Amino acid sequence: MTGEAPPISRRGLSRRLTVQALYQWLVNETQPETLLKQFRDQEEGLGRADPVYFEELLKGTVADAVALTMSLVPHLDRPLNQLDPVEHAILLLGAYEMASKPEVPWKVVVNESVNLAKMFGAEDGYKFVNGVLDKLARSSRSAEMGG
Repeated sequence: MTGEAPPISRRGLSRRLTVQALYQWLVNETQPETLLKQFRDQEEGLGRADPVYFEELLKGTVADAVALTMSLVPHLDRPLNQLDPVEHAILLLGAYEMASKPEVPWKVVVNESVNLAKMFGAEDGYKFVNGVLDKLARSSRSAEMGG
């Protein structure tokens, strides 16, 4: 055994690209259509990522950003304007999947978000992301969680 990470799913790759695109949207206010074109036109394109899921995640998260942000704010331990843009992008994506993708189990949403935070975020950012999304799941997916 080489200790390599397991291969990332097509949806996992879509989430990774979506976080990168959302980061650009948050920092530079780049429009989703521009981001979709930019990501498709890169040398490696979308690679093995699911292009339909990527587009759905990006457009859906941006379109619902205000409502998603409002669902996250009660669970934050700091003011919204103090959120790291990477963590903000990951939390928005997690909140979107939690709200709009009931077929994706809440544990998968949290786990994928934590992995993205480990990859792109600050050293302990994944702990923050985990805590916020766990609280969001308790309020938005309590039936699924058995509570």
